[in-house]
Amino acid sequence: MCKINPRVDFAFKKLFGSEENKDLLISLINAIVSEQEQVVEVELKNPYNLADYRAGKMSILDIKAKAENGRWFNVEMQISEDYNFDKRAIYYWAKLVTEQLSEGMMFKELKKTISISILDFNFIPNTAEVHNCYKIINTATGKDDRLHDIFELHYIELKKFKKSYSQINSALDRWITFLTKADKLDKGLMPKELASDKAVVKAVDAVDRMFNEEERLVYEVRMQSLADVESKIASAEEKGLEQGREEGREEGREEGFVEGINQTTKNIALNLAKEGTAIEIIAKVTGLPVSEIKQLLQNVDGQ
Repeated sequence: MCKINPRVDFAFKKLFGSEENKDLLISLINAIVSEQEQVVEVELKNPYNLADYRAGKMSILDIKAKAENGRWFNVEMQISEDYNFDKRAIYYWAKLVTEQLSEGMMFKELKKTISISILDFNFIPNTAEVHNCYKIINTATGKDDRLHDIFELHYIELKKFKKSYSQINSALDRWITFLTKADKLDKGLMPKELASDKAVVKAVDAVDRMFNEEERLVYEVRMQSLADVESKIASAEEKGLEQGREEGREEGREEGFVEGINQTTKNIALNLAKEGTAIEIIAKVTGLPVSEIKQLLQNVDGQ
């Protein structure tokens, strides 16, 4: 059974962002996008490289790829809850669009850019849909005129997936099952609904033998950091709610909730910085802007 959690972004990056596993990335992308956007081959623009991670060049663990049809893809796994993930997703999409243009190129050369965000938390309210796709539409007609067909953003919310093995009926179902139940899967005892998918079988086989000793240590540290964040934020939520109850006012409860989360997140950022964690990684884990983290460090140094 899988001992590595493929939802941890460091593991996800190596599994789907390595040259030897491009077929897995292609399978994942094709399970999410429409028939019109299916890809046959991809070129990794920021492939997994442990040396880059050591040097702090791979602090953002998304996957950038360009397909043979010119389409660009940004694929990211987000395990920690982030209330501002919508803005962040747009930012990464826009950044990948601008990176396409080199000096002297014209806007007409921009290619469609598709952002895929796989979230290990519930994010989109008032819907039980696991997969939601956003495009630019004409609000007067409610239709997609394909006038601004350069934009497409997908959210996959893993927590909303409730299907049993017998209910699996699509490639996306199989990939979500792998991501959410990897600890229960064994290559030799795969349920028939997954065993028919060669890419998923390869992923199950690859995920536990893909790390060397140093990589496993990085993975363990990363997983522990994420667990600490989740625990402290949960405590902050409880503290904030209790403060609101004591004050007996709805606004007091909300303020206590927000204040508790904000202060705990800042404390986590400072503790990670003291341990020598790169600022970019701290920003990734906590959701705080790099500028705010630098300001926190300056305030501490100035005391």
